[in-house]
Amino acid sequence: MVHLFGAIPLFLLSLFKSRYKNSLKARFFLHKNFHQEPADVHFHACSLGEVKSIEGLVLNFDSRVSVITQTGFDAAKKFCKKLNFLAFESLLPFWLKPCKVLILFEAEYWLMLVFTAKLKGAKIFLINARISDKSYKSYLRFAFFYRKIFSYIDQVFAQSAQDAQRLENLGAKNIEIFGNLKSRLRPEPSKILPKFKEKLIIFASTHRGEEELLLRHFTLKDNEKLILAPRHPERFLELENLLFKLTLPFDKFSDVGQDLQAGFKCPVLLLDALGELVNFYAISDVVVLGGSFVRGVGGHNPIEAAAFDNCIISGVHIHNQKSLFDEVEGVYFCEDLREFDARVHSACVKAKIRTIQGLEGMVERIRSAL
Repeated sequence: MVHLFGAIPLFLLSLFKSRYKNSLKARFFLHKNFHQEPADVHFHACSLGEVKSIEGLVLNFDSRVSVITQTGFDAAKKFCKKLNFLAFESLLPFWLKPCKVLILFEAEYWLMLVFTAKLKGAKIFLINARISDKSYKSYLRFAFFYRKIFSYIDQVFAQSAQDAQRLENLGAKNIEIFGNLKSRLRPEPSKILPKFKEKLIIFASTHRGEEELLLRHFTLKDNEKLILAPRHPERFLELENLLFKLTLPFDKFSDVGQDLQAGFKCPVLLLDALGELVNFYAISDVVVLGGSFVRGVGGHNPIEAAAFDNCIISGVHIHNQKSLFDEVEGVYFCEDLREFDARVHSACVKAKIRTIQGLEGMVERIRSAL
């Protein structure tokens, strides 16, 4: 009854919000989501970034994957055929098929999921575990809840020593410091784009309010081109309206087609497509990492941009990505936006990844639990 009462407004939301059209119906009503394939290892991750991070692990096992978001689902189906949206908690005891190992990514603390998996005989791993400065006080307020969850988790791979200590304070056991899994990814372009004669600048993974903030502190020069790549696809139209408002001539990636050099004639390109950002990182000169100039987001992963010898500029609000920024040297942190324009135009220091390690250690630990 409680499930039905809560699901009705969510069903209505799925009718009006395209980003929830499939996920909410699948999660709360099991629409096209009733069947789950058997597998040795069940990976659960939330959305796009998390799903991309587990690909290298998933391919080592007889795996299935569950996700929360549509973008996560679209990314996972590229490398895993056994794929579902995670059913709502009240449905999990009936929906979840047995597996030998359940692997949770980062902060996916679903009590019914770990309880049901343990009841059905699974070993449970938590990987890439972290607790940010901002979240820690909230975790402590509900420590009784997290202690219950951690009582079912057999092995924890933490991002840092600080994360390990915080997790231990909440009842986690068998904690190993493994670093941030995202720093171990080796980004590969899906296509080779032509290098531009102009200096190519990207405002990458930006959030609401951030694009206008940056554009009002920035003047594009004649020998430069700018790419705007918002984090969330549902904001593409919002960015079009902003560019019209600011009277900035622009092309859309969806209109340019295959001939990028000939089609990208305006000074600004709106990257209105998913999965293309890494291709532009490979030919860009300066990357301005979004999610860091406004409060509340906590920054985004600098590893992909740094892998292609870019100059990287970030805001100072990176509390959710500290461990990843620790892996990259040469990032410029802009504290005063009055310096932003000059910094972008004069950027010359290439960011470098300190080390890129493999996944072998974690793969062996999972394999030993099968």
